[in-house]
Amino acid sequence: MNQVAQNPIGIFDSGLGGISVVRAMMELLPDERLIYFGDTARVPYGSKSNETVRRFSRQIVNFLLDHQVKMVVVACNTASAIALDDLRGRWNLPIIGVIEPGATAAVNKSPSNRVGVIGTTSTIHSGAYEKALLTRNPNLNIQSKACPLLVPLVEEGWPEDDVLTGVLERYLSGYKQSPVESLILGCTHYPYLKEAIQRVIGPDVNLIDSGEETARMVQDILIEKSMAHTPVGQDAARKHHFYVSDFPQRFQETASRFLGRPLENLFRIELEVLESYSVG
Repeated sequence: MNQVAQNPIGIFDSGLGGISVVRAMMELLPDERLIYFGDTARVPYGSKSNETVRRFSRQIVNFLLDHQVKMVVVACNTASAIALDDLRGRWNLPIIGVIEPGATAAVNKSPSNRVGVIGTTSTIHSGAYEKALLTRNPNLNIQSKACPLLVPLVEEGWPEDDVLTGVLERYLSGYKQSPVESLILGCTHYPYLKEAIQRVIGPDVNLIDSGEETARMVQDILIEKSMAHTPVGQDAARKHHFYVSDFPQRFQETASRFLGRPLENLFRIELEVLESYSVG
């Protein structure tokens, strides 16, 4: 038996949004055990300097490695854009972000080279998706749009009503004037609005859920490297673990809603402890 294959997969985000990636991985890879870290005390990462984002990311990867993870998924668009290369240069294990899988899927589903990207202001301004897309196909026509109101609407559990529809119509109006074939949901919160976004933008546009695409890439890597976990006996009942650096108001309720099931095995890690995992 490959002993490494029995180890968990580590996932981290600056907050709660990355639970959409956890949910996609639970559905696609039910035999894997997941360890999630949400840096809820220091969210958002988008307003931090690049070096601070890299430092926070290194601390969290070190924390996850203490739990013997066999792979790390950076389920944060900002950290994927800023810290991924630094992390890969420091540790010899598979480390993947959410930008590359989404970009690859969008290219594959856009035969006429028309791709849209929506995300937070920091993600759009970083140009990370444009860079990843153009690396794969330099002939793409890319339309990017920052949609800053969507994250708070998701976290507040805003119903799919006329207010949400009006916000989406305002943000997505440019894509109706200049249609795209694929639209990347470039924020881990956005999959929770997928049905509403599809209704507004129309049925002919392929919505690219970076969480789902990331789960598929994880599956491919596990198979390629013979690291997929095979349950043995009672091992099939292994539990996922969730760690956060703070418990914001209504955290449990919101996280459970994101996950689609009760959130169990939840633990808080004090910032002093997390910062002790710093590396140079």
